[in-house]
Amino acid sequence: MEHFFETIKKQREPIVESIGGEPYLLVGLGNPGREYRESRHNFGFMVIDRIAETLRTEFKKSQMKALISVQAYEGKKVILSKPQTYMNCSGQAVIPLLNYYKIPREHLLVIHDDMDLPFGTLRMRPGGGSGGQKGLESIIQLLGTQDFARLRCGIGHPPGQMDVTDYVLNRFSKEESKLLPSVLENATKAALSFVSVGIQEAMTRFNGVVEG
Repeated sequence: MEHFFETIKKQREPIVESIGGEPYLLVGLGNPGREYRESRHNFGFMVIDRIAETLRTEFKKSQMKALISVQAYEGKKVILSKPQTYMNCSGQAVIPLLNYYKIPREHLLVIHDDMDLPFGTLRMRPGGGSGGQKGLESIIQLLGTQDFARLRCGIGHPPGQMDVTDYVLNRFSKEESKLLPSVLENATKAALSFVSVGIQEAMTRFNGVVEG
């Protein structure tokens, strides 16, 4: 893991048509638009953007109601996706992408914010309910199953009597913002480990990981 990012940075972005290997779909959940860019609810987008930066790729293509980037990693074909449907309709982008790229369900990883985990805590799971996360609910409903991997990124509960919607659509606090880069780095490592070594090993390495 010591040279994790150094090794990746040496790679050149290949021509999309030439990328082979088993396909994986990494989806970050969030809301499109400048006003939501730095909100807690866009944690999934932030992680996907950090993965794209690590893999030295950009989101230059819009497909199936999503911004996507296709890149080779560890001999695999990795499709990064940011649905542009707004959070509550995320499944309208995810399921068409799975079908178009013929991606097996066990190669899908959905990355999202989670209020039930303290800020900075990561938890990868092979399945489970939505926990009230509307993007997950949409994917579960349209996919017809909750058996797909997800990486939960903790944002903590709203303080006091603060409205939940206001909380998730607000920016991170100053204290959280200072720690955010290391959290995103850990989440990036976790997501790419899902591709390279599989979910069980990724869970062992990163579940419960916090900033720092």
